[in-house]
Amino acid sequence: MLPDLLPEHWRPQVKRFLLDLDARLNATAFASAVLLREFWERYSIFMYCLRVGGWRRVIVESCSESVTLLAVALLLLRTLASPALHETSVGNLLRKPELSITFLDRYGNEIGSRGIHHDDSVPLEQLPDYLVKAVLGTEDRRFYEHFGIDLPGALRALTADLHAGGVVQGGSSITQQLAKNLFLTNERTIQRKTEEAFLAIWLESRLSKNEILKLYLDRAYLGAGTYGIEAAAQHYFGKSARDVTLAEAAMLAGLLKAPARFSPDLNLPAARDRANVVLDNLIDAGFMKEAQLSEARRNPATPIENANLQSASHDEKTADYYLDWAFEEIKKIVDTFPISVRGTTFVVRTAIDMDLQHATEHAVQTSLREYGRTYHVSQSAAVLMDVDGSVRTMVGGRDYAQSQFNRAVYAMRQPGSSFKPYVYTAALSDGLTPDSTVTDAPICIDDWCPQNYERSHGRLITLTRALAHSINTVAVRLSILIGHGNSKIGRAKIIETARKMGVHAPLPDVPSLPLGADEVTVLDQTAAYATFPNLGRAIIPHAILDVRTRNGRVVWRFDRDGPKPKQVISPQLATQMVSMMNQVVEEGTGKRAMLDGIPTAGKTGTTNSYRDAWFVGYTGNYVCGVWFGNDDHSATDRMTGGSLPAATWREIMTRAHQGIELKQLPGLPPPARPPAMQTMAKHKFATRSALSRSALLNKSGAGALQHLEHKLDDAGHTMPRQGQSTGSALNQEGPAPDFFRRAASTPED
Repeated sequence: MLPDLLPEHWRPQVKRFLLDLDARLNATAFASAVLLREFWERYSIFMYCLRVGGWRRVIVESCSESVTLLAVALLLLRTLASPALHETSVGNLLRKPELSITFLDRYGNEIGSRGIHHDDSVPLEQLPDYLVKAVLGTEDRRFYEHFGIDLPGALRALTADLHAGGVVQGGSSITQQLAKNLFLTNERTIQRKTEEAFLAIWLESRLSKNEILKLYLDRAYLGAGTYGIEAAAQHYFGKSARDVTLAEAAMLAGLLKAPARFSPDLNLPAARDRANVVLDNLIDAGFMKEAQLSEARRNPATPIENANLQSASHDEKTADYYLDWAFEEIKKIVDTFPISVRGTTFVVRTAIDMDLQHATEHAVQTSLREYGRTYHVSQSAAVLMDVDGSVRTMVGGRDYAQSQFNRAVYAMRQPGSSFKPYVYTAALSDGLTPDSTVTDAPICIDDWCPQNYERSHGRLITLTRALAHSINTVAVRLSILIGHGNSKIGRAKIIETARKMGVHAPLPDVPSLPLGADEVTVLDQTAAYATFPNLGRAIIPHAILDVRTRNGRVVWRFDRDGPKPKQVISPQLATQMVSMMNQVVEEGTGKRAMLDGIPTAGKTGTTNSYRDAWFVGYTGNYVCGVWFGNDDHSATDRMTGGSLPAATWREIMTRAHQGIELKQLPGLPPPARPPAMQTMAKHKFATRSALSRSALLNKSGAGALQHLEHKLDDAGHTMPRQGQSTGSALNQEGPAPDFFRRAASTPED
């Protein structure tokens, strides 16, 4: 058909070309078929010569299938291990596993540290022979014989575990444990074990046995924040690992299995029992004889006393709940640093005021001690922050020594009526006013019918009065009104309002949500309330003010690099809410929180069966949240938010407002006079922490010093030192800076 479309004089040439092409293709196909047939015949003859039968065929086919399955398994394992092997291309074998942070208070005084205590300065050949043997005899007796994976040892451990019905022996070699410490997590999954095996082989192919053992001894975690044999020896025994005795070496080697369980700081009998097991392992492995161990058995190791082991409740220089939270915050901040700045050692100035921290701890502990039995309550949490979000104090529980769980940050508890300000904020945003009236009458949503606390109902009531007296039916009616008849839409608006103000916890969409049936944290609740005195700007609660390298170079500062407040509600609406919440304290459920001469606003909260009791409130200077309850969610003895929480809140805030310049709360008259400590003695729940705060600097003086410091920091941030690049200056290490130190009692605005 194609030739018919061409000009007449081209057609013969095109036909000849196509015929030639067709002939060539046919010839090629025929020749290929002949070659393939000949190849197949020759292959068949060759394979026939290899053909076996009988029992030989079973062996051959079994081997063939095994090779196939092995290849597939290796391909699968290689796929699973690819993320870990990728780490080796970008990782650093000598990197430290954790940050080392020195924390300062807001005035520059050192208050504690978090992170690692690491020391890899002792060469392997300088360690005592019995220390190395204790580690090998306990962790990996065939270390110098296997290729990274001790197959007989793993099989022996598996057999022992099956016989015991549980995990009694570990099957990982020292190389595998090093691979996990350097590159992986502690999760118990097949993928992690696969990655661990591949990385162990990778390490064995690139490092000598002694280099692997040295890295393992320097990177293993041995409890109390220590990494490595040398750091652990210094911490537990106050000496170098070069000088430890056999008994001390056995105790150190015993920590490798479970540092928390066998730590001599926490459980000396368990640590000594474990050390005896290590001594037995030395004999079983053939490294030593019983006669050589007699002295170590008769005189077990005794650790030195460390000052940092004292209970937080007995050491007034610690603020452990606060520092734990600040450490988590600094880890996130460091992750944002450029590679040239990122390191492992920093000096961090926090917003904590240790005077106020001690006062807050004292107020919480005294309230629990004096009224815990009366109300059947055993735990409390409190957060005090500036209205800009910098957290001045944090108490995460009754006693840090007994429980390190931070209830202020992580405990999810029902807020009760302290959730209602979000409901009223959503209502005002929808066009209502503080003077708008709502019918206080019984109401039901499906089968749920809320009751007021006093089980009484009025007729028409203003929003201000309804919030002041915490009328449940009004809050539920508002969820329907702002949804224009649809309570589900109304609740969605309430959830959106709470989210914008700073509540990050999950908020279930249930009919009882307006009454606080959801769960929040004390930190979130306190930070969200700061939106009101900030004229509608939502803040971010933070502990870190600035971050410096050891040479004093500022690499991060919250006022410059931190998130900025966001306008989430109008200033007029925020002022209206301040006025309404002031009535809660002046004439409503929060009267016990009233401060003398200082305008105050807040809200009480009490949950079903009296499981949780709250008071969250604010002044022009501070925002504070206080919660009381029990860890097992058991009911208290009719404790409400207006009783012990409000009284404790009042004591904390009275102490916080001494010796400072009082700020006006938007929408309320200016403060009449400074608070008087002697009025606390008149209060029903008053305690005996009547110490006044001295004022060494007024607000303008402190502000001027801080402004000067920031100017100098900014100049240093943009100008490298003479003879240095910016990157090198940022990474220099030296003594901690004294540049911004202040007197501990200096007041802040």
